[in-house]
Amino acid sequence: MHIAIVTAGGAGMFCGSCMHDNTWARALRDAGHDVTLIPTYTPIRVDEENLSSQRVFFGGINVYLEYRSRLWRRLPRWMTRWVDHPRLISLATRFAVSNDASDLGDLTLAMLDGESGPQAQDVEELAAFIGRDLKPDVVCFSNALLAGAVRRLRDEFGGPILCVLQGDDIFIESLPPAFRSSVIAKLTERASDFDGFIVHSNYYRDHMATLLSLPHEKFRSIPLGIDFDGHSGQPRETASTPFRIGYFARVCPEKGLHVLVDAVKELLRQRPELNVELVAGGFLGPRDVGYFDQIQRDAASLGDAFYWAGSPPDHTSKVDLLRSFDVLCVPTVYREPKGLYALEAMANGVPVVLPSHGAFPQMIAAIGGGLLFDPGKPSDLTTLLGRLIDEPQTRADLACQAHTGVRNAFSLSAMTEQTLRIFRDFQNNRTGES
Repeated sequence: MHIAIVTAGGAGMFCGSCMHDNTWARALRDAGHDVTLIPTYTPIRVDEENLSSQRVFFGGINVYLEYRSRLWRRLPRWMTRWVDHPRLISLATRFAVSNDASDLGDLTLAMLDGESGPQAQDVEELAAFIGRDLKPDVVCFSNALLAGAVRRLRDEFGGPILCVLQGDDIFIESLPPAFRSSVIAKLTERASDFDGFIVHSNYYRDHMATLLSLPHEKFRSIPLGIDFDGHSGQPRETASTPFRIGYFARVCPEKGLHVLVDAVKELLRQRPELNVELVAGGFLGPRDVGYFDQIQRDAASLGDAFYWAGSPPDHTSKVDLLRSFDVLCVPTVYREPKGLYALEAMANGVPVVLPSHGAFPQMIAAIGGGLLFDPGKPSDLTTLLGRLIDEPQTRADLACQAHTGVRNAFSLSAMTEQTLRIFRDFQNNRTGES
């Protein structure tokens, strides 16, 4: 089977969605299928072999200039294509191109206009490339906000066109109120152009079905997949000294590092005799520098008990950081649709403490390996962290459950088998086969 996956670059950051798209593409390729991973907006950034093609569609610079300048839109593509060079886009994302939803309301609406909007040339190029050059068996978009391209693609491609939903609502909710309802209305209209939708959790299926007025029968679910070759850490029988509470995710208000800092501060206020260290790491983008500065001020009272590990430069460094934790806690404020970082921690024998919302209850039910706290009760998080310190056997048991359970439920083979089953079902539906 030839599969085209249209992914969205993360503007230079390590983006969980495009990283998982890359892993997904590699797993399908290793299973003997032809996979083309097509980046949009910006090149993708991953900590493993990058399988994406060199050509970037809907290049972020061109998309912006097409929206802002009628003159630019009228120029022939041979005069404007040079700004889609991956190196130039990557350079621009370091200094100028924003992926902050609060700045992009009007541009998001324009993108959803698709073939009739200012990015009509980009839509035409993507449709021609997929429909005339690639000619795949199935196309899967991994970002619903690219839905404006689907209608024109239908003219060139007769196979199933699917969409993975994995965090689109977070961007939508971050839009200014003046744009939010209009984007939802336009996206709801455009979403009907897809044959179906893929999610990674029942929570997100229900949430997006409601948000975009989509029937549940259009949804299918596949598990996230982890390549365990790079995650071989065995569970530790005894905790380290000091006991290391770890945070590893993007540093932004949505992921809740401030919640964890407050919980550790309260834990040490109640029990100053504890020997505890809070170690935080992850990608920090320009948008969230002010947020992190406040985190550091709030954590000043912890002294040496707070350590900022930064963003690991490669996969090995990331795994080494995860293995150093006695427990991982990412207390997201929003309802997480995936939680790949939790799976990676558990793959290395590190138990997790997570909020009981979003995808996490289903994840812990499938794996074990962690505890859930009530996000409406900050004291609940403090209590659970203290429990893992006080009950070393509980922590060790959870670590073993994590290490084993994630391998049983979230392997690349499980993800690949379910993916191919879904793709074949939609192929049969398009051709009228039973």
